[in-house]
Amino acid sequence: MKESDYQKALQEAAEYKDRWVRLFADYENFRKRAERERRELIKHANQDLIIEFLGIMDDLERSVEAANAKHEDYAAFLKGIEMVMARIHDLLKKNDVKPIAAVGKKFDPHCHEILMQMHSPEHADGLVMEEFQRGYCLGDRVVRTAKVKVAVNQASLSPESGSGENNDSSPSGGA
Repeated sequence: MKESDYQKALQEAAEYKDRWVRLFADYENFRKRAERERRELIKHANQDLIIEFLGIMDDLERSVEAANAKHEDYAAFLKGIEMVMARIHDLLKKNDVKPIAAVGKKFDPHCHEILMQMHSPEHADGLVMEEFQRGYCLGDRVVRTAKVKVAVNQASLSPESGSGENNDSSPSGGA
């Protein structure tokens, strides 16, 4: 290999290295800018949601003020609370938050959390009998499971759980 070819190869390698360093720096700048923009987007999305909740909070504060002022109109107070709840339901619906069906449905560990089990000859084994706390999905993702009471048949009760008519116990597996 000639000296001039060697110098040319060294120069070319230096150019490639310089391009690589610049490209890597551009990539790092892009990555940092994208992360900053993502944080700003999340912050802005939360800001809009908070602004909507502040309007609902104002309504609740007015309801409390009315109750503290000793207004005796229970029906009007109840109507005000129902209006606030309607606004909350609208806000949840607008943000693709849906309640999870529970009572009368087959127990699903992805959507339901067993708080109690009860022997019930009139309900099928594994059927949700009662809902203690409503569960919700955000889009297709469960954000809070429904807290439920589930029916068990006498035959499915474990020997150590006894044979009582009203067997309330926590699940061993849970959701």
